[in-house]
Amino acid sequence: MNTPKEITQSYAALGVTKTQYPASKMLVLGIFAGLSLALSGVGATIAMSSVAGTTLANAGKLLSAIVFPAGLAMILLAGGELFTGNCMIMMSVLDKQVKLPAMFKNWFFVYLGNFIGSIIVVLITVYGGTYSLFGNAAAVTAISTAVAKVSQPFLDMMLRAVFCNFLVCIAVFMSFAAKDVVGKVAALFLPIMLFVLSGYEHSIANMYFIPTGLLAVRSYDYYQAYGAAYNLPDLASLTWGALFLKNLIPVTIGNIIGGSGFIGVICWFLYLRDPVKKPARKTSKKRK
Repeated sequence: MNTPKEITQSYAALGVTKTQYPASKMLVLGIFAGLSLALSGVGATIAMSSVAGTTLANAGKLLSAIVFPAGLAMILLAGGELFTGNCMIMMSVLDKQVKLPAMFKNWFFVYLGNFIGSIIVVLITVYGGTYSLFGNAAAVTAISTAVAKVSQPFLDMMLRAVFCNFLVCIAVFMSFAAKDVVGKVAALFLPIMLFVLSGYEHSIANMYFIPTGLLAVRSYDYYQAYGAAYNLPDLASLTWGALFLKNLIPVTIGNIIGGSGFIGVICWFLYLRDPVKKPARKTSKKRK
């Protein structure tokens, strides 16, 4: 098993590689990660809706939390660039291996790629009838999730996002400790499950959850199914503007604080920082 210091050194070096990719490669790797994470979101939605309206409804959150880690497992093992994980490139910046503009360039193209990948999954799943499962219960879950995510105060969303990316980056960090596939998946599983179960906010995951609700509600059958379970006036808050202003902006800020600040800065300070040593004080020889 790799030690925390070895992991930090390894990731700091990896940050150099990540920022040296051409913009086109960053974008495509971001799309690949967006696809992977969004598909785990689909699974989480289906898992939660599978027990909706039953005596096990309260277990829906736990089921979705158990399924969702599959997304990060696919990204880490099959390749892909995830914005939230790349917040740890701050380690490389503080270690003076990467310049700030290079990190921001990586964040921009990876974030954009993540969004494109997520929207591809949203389009295919919504218009492919995926959410008709369980008598449209999957659609009701998808829409109600989206409504909830754009109905909270800005500060609440930002603060929930801080601990979310703390846990996501810890999951990535812990996966680097393992030297085999089973160990990597086992290491990342619990932190990701914990952030989903706790209701914390992940900007890239929300690129799937909220657009899914926005498009699903356009279906008459899904709209009627939602109306039978929830208040239709609540849908007024579900807009494309709210996606960005009420969720992605505060959540992205919080994710950066949690990943770059809580993990990037702290790990650099603990394992990479080279403290300046004070010169030894010269002692004057006493005259005999």
